[in-house]
Amino acid sequence: MKVLVTGAAGMLGRKFCQELATQGVIAGQKVESLTMVDIVESPPIPGSPFTIRSVACDLGSPGVAEGVIVDRPNIVLHTAAVVSGEAEVDFDKGYRINVDGTRYLFEALRKANNRPRVVFTSSIAVFGAPFPEVIGEEFFLTPLTSYGAQKAIGELLLADYTRKGFLDGIGIRLPTICVRPGKPNRAASGFFSGIIREPLNGQEAILPVPDTVRHWFASPRSAVRFFFHAAEIDGASVGDRRNLSMPGLSATVGEMIESLERCAGADRVKLIRREPDPTIMRIVEGWARNLDASRARSLGFQAETDFDEIIRAHIKDEGIKL
Repeated sequence: MKVLVTGAAGMLGRKFCQELATQGVIAGQKVESLTMVDIVESPPIPGSPFTIRSVACDLGSPGVAEGVIVDRPNIVLHTAAVVSGEAEVDFDKGYRINVDGTRYLFEALRKANNRPRVVFTSSIAVFGAPFPEVIGEEFFLTPLTSYGAQKAIGELLLADYTRKGFLDGIGIRLPTICVRPGKPNRAASGFFSGIIREPLNGQEAILPVPDTVRHWFASPRSAVRFFFHAAEIDGASVGDRRNLSMPGLSATVGEMIESLERCAGADRVKLIRREPDPTIMRIVEGWARNLDASRARSLGFQAETDFDEIIRAHIKDEGIKL
């Protein structure tokens, strides 16, 4: 089994590659090789049981994708993207990377004619307000950000290339992934992780929205499990509607802070400083708050049902000492 991961230097791509090296198998077959692709050199994985090729390149440039897929991968995980806040600020860059890069990759795979399973990481940003209480399977795509529009375009491309038999695609709409380790990125949703991650590390965190803001979450652990399951699931069981809203849990900022106090104590909560940001608040108002992910669950996708579990997983995975 040959695997290709774009965005392999990013948090989720890196975690997936590390878990792939630990397991050594995917979709029930032994991994022969892994190609890790990103705009920068991907970090090495010591002790990997299979060969690894790291490629630093820009998929948004014409002709690059053909060199990336030269090994004719059986499974492609496409996580490479410009994040929400950056895509909103830099319109041209967002479309070049998130739309052109995706199209170039799909076109290269079409021309290679080996029909790999392609797991495309979409986002709940494809949905836009006004929302029902729970966003159901039939809710239409009305993105209110450039990032959301770019992901919706990617979903349509994935579905059409799959319909034509050029690839075998599964699109997974990720919840906001929390808690993200490491340094903050330029995603507008970054504060959701920041108000947990920074206090756990003994640092001050800025909260730009009210405690009443509600959102849809899953952990990095769940995201990696989504990737593995999407790589192995029977496409016939998914049917023609190839894009799935992933399971998660709906929680308010206030509930997140209560979980932080239960898991780490009141002193950590005191490190959160409320500093309203009208720009962030305006973006957040257009985000999904609660989804019906019953279709994905019926196909075997699972996520946390308790925010305490998300925080405890972060504490364990990142080796945080309280």
